[in-house]
Amino acid sequence: MPMDRLTTVVDGLVAGLEEQGTAKGAEVVVREVIPPGDGHGPRFLLEGQGGKPFIRMNANSYLGLSLHPDVIEAEEVTARAMGAGPGAVRFIAGTHSQHVALERALADFHGREEGMIFSSAYAAVVSALVSLTDKSTFVISDELNHNCIINAIRMSRPVGKAIYPHLDLATLDRQLDGAKGKARRVLVVTDGIFSMRGDHAPVDAIMEIAERHDPDYPENVVVVVDDSHGVGAFGATGRGTEEYTNSPPCDILVGTLGKAFGVNGGYVASSAPVVRFLRESSPLYIYSNPITPGEAAAAAKSLEILTGPEGARRLSHLRTLTKRFESGLLERGFEIIPGDHPIVPIMVRSTAETRRLVAALFDAGVLATGLAFPVVPRGDESIRFQINADHTEAGIDYVLSALSAARAAG
Repeated sequence: MPMDRLTTVVDGLVAGLEEQGTAKGAEVVVREVIPPGDGHGPRFLLEGQGGKPFIRMNANSYLGLSLHPDVIEAEEVTARAMGAGPGAVRFIAGTHSQHVALERALADFHGREEGMIFSSAYAAVVSALVSLTDKSTFVISDELNHNCIINAIRMSRPVGKAIYPHLDLATLDRQLDGAKGKARRVLVVTDGIFSMRGDHAPVDAIMEIAERHDPDYPENVVVVVDDSHGVGAFGATGRGTEEYTNSPPCDILVGTLGKAFGVNGGYVASSAPVVRFLRESSPLYIYSNPITPGEAAAAAKSLEILTGPEGARRLSHLRTLTKRFESGLLERGFEIIPGDHPIVPIMVRSTAETRRLVAALFDAGVLATGLAFPVVPRGDESIRFQINADHTEAGIDYVLSALSAARAAG
């Protein structure tokens, strides 16, 4: 069938997104990666841009491990031995020794009883929240939590929900008090690192509040932290927001293999009973293929690197570059949200100026992400930069110069 009437409808919907400024638009296509050299980190060649090299300042590969030769070799060797794909969902025929070894390594890394890998961190969040929410569950969430948490709460249909203003723990405390008698179980859900801003949840304080209210709920106050941007990039040894805030372990930790670890997939780390329950109840785990054995081996290699001397050096370099970039921005009069995480946003506070600066940076060979109204509220327009450990001081200085030139050209 031609789908002529449906085509008219979806064309109109896309046109509406474009008019509102929320359409994602055409994606840049990377056609080649130029290895680091001459004091520069990797550069990227894009379709339609000839031989012009770009420095990527909008990637989540915080440790720079996606191009690490040992990580690549681990994936290639395993793919040759085990095949390119898993062949089935895990409970049928899709579990390989690499999956089991990675789950054990992740559990040990986070000091948990068990780990469980998913096809993505998005799938991990949705599976955990939907599976652990029943008709007697109340959910409380930070207003700036990631889209995966927002959608998971919608899908899970709890008996009640509350959204507290960003990092407003006094309101969280009151909401826990107000939910008494309305639910047997409460899930308190937060990002560890908030991806648009680079600030972090005070997990230590959240755990203290949850513990204080826990006796009032027959099935506990359960704290769930999605630390996808924190693990591998935050904390003295890269163990994320828990480590940075010196918090006791949260009840359910979600992480990703697709950011600092440079590979693909997501995971949950928790107690053995919770992980066993999730294996039996999570549709996105039961009915979806896992990551490939090669990806699992590559992620395990990334974890091995992080926990060794090279990981310590990369974390130190990442912090040094982050501070260099922040200091350079402040010296040049840019407004930022300061912090120790390698997400560094510039608060532009104008949609038109944000778009102009991002376009000027692109012309200068810098890939950065602009966040403009209506994606963010008016007055909060910004450009998000993400520092990676395979950047160099020369690269950071080039981006700072490009920013100064772009601003002056306005």
